[in-house]
Amino acid sequence: GIAGCCAKTTIAPLDRVKILLQAHNHHYKHLGVFSTLRAVPKKEGYLGLYKGNGAMMIRIFPYGAIQFMAFDQYKKVVIKKQLGISGHIHQLMAGSMAGITAVICTYPLDMVRVRLAFQVKGEHKYMGIIHAFKMIYTKEGGFPGFYRGLTPTVVGMAPYAGFSFFTFGTLKSIGLAQAPNLLGRPSLDNPDVLVLKTHVNLLCGGIAGAIAQTISYPLDVTRRRMQLGAVLPDSDKCLTMVQTLKYVYQQHGIRRGLYRGLSLNYIRCIPSQAVAFTTYELMKQFLHLN
Repeated sequence: GIAGCCAKTTIAPLDRVKILLQAHNHHYKHLGVFSTLRAVPKKEGYLGLYKGNGAMMIRIFPYGAIQFMAFDQYKKVVIKKQLGISGHIHQLMAGSMAGITAVICTYPLDMVRVRLAFQVKGEHKYMGIIHAFKMIYTKEGGFPGFYRGLTPTVVGMAPYAGFSFFTFGTLKSIGLAQAPNLLGRPSLDNPDVLVLKTHVNLLCGGIAGAIAQTISYPLDVTRRRMQLGAVLPDSDKCLTMVQTLKYVYQQHGIRRGLYRGLSLNYIRCIPSQAVAFTTYELMKQFLHLN
């Protein structure tokens, strides 16, 4: 949970800009990544960069906690079943299942956070987290309204979380096996266990995040569009996953549609994943879990 909160707060301004760009907010749609980062504080003050971050923290603590805990549990189950596959595939499967579990448990909070982050000063439809929950529940069909865009999220989360854990686990095991003295050090809570040095941890987490993001990014754009639903003027064209993918591709193409904001995603995702994995490894030592 702490690993998730540290990671997301680090990149909260980039997250806000990504949501504004992905769904072509009419105030910022003509701008690029860096010009939007400059324009938001001018228009909405510096706190504008952190809009929706309160809802993000409420969501990310259980999300991070469930994801990392589920990964360790699923890994034990998959290894126990002895499915006749290599250890690296165990990590891929366990990571995918952990990501999906965490997403389903915390999805309504993600929906609310996206709605709050998409609002621009002076045009507030939602006054805060609780008001947003009430409005979505009453105006958008009760509980199903909170799960708009769940399909592309789950479809995208399997490769994203899977490749993230898989790449990090693979890099960690190769690094400690090939160059234990150069890349590793004894764990603070158990000298018999080798862990990666902090800067190596950051690097491995960053690479893992970049690879995972590239694979699953179009589905992330699809999810955002579907989540914003009624807020967007073209919401009737974005009712299902396939419809939304087609519409974004036809209207904006691949680079300016399905991959819009990807460069920003690398900038936000690499430090986010790096901080998440590093904090997780440090917390494991702090809480004597090795």
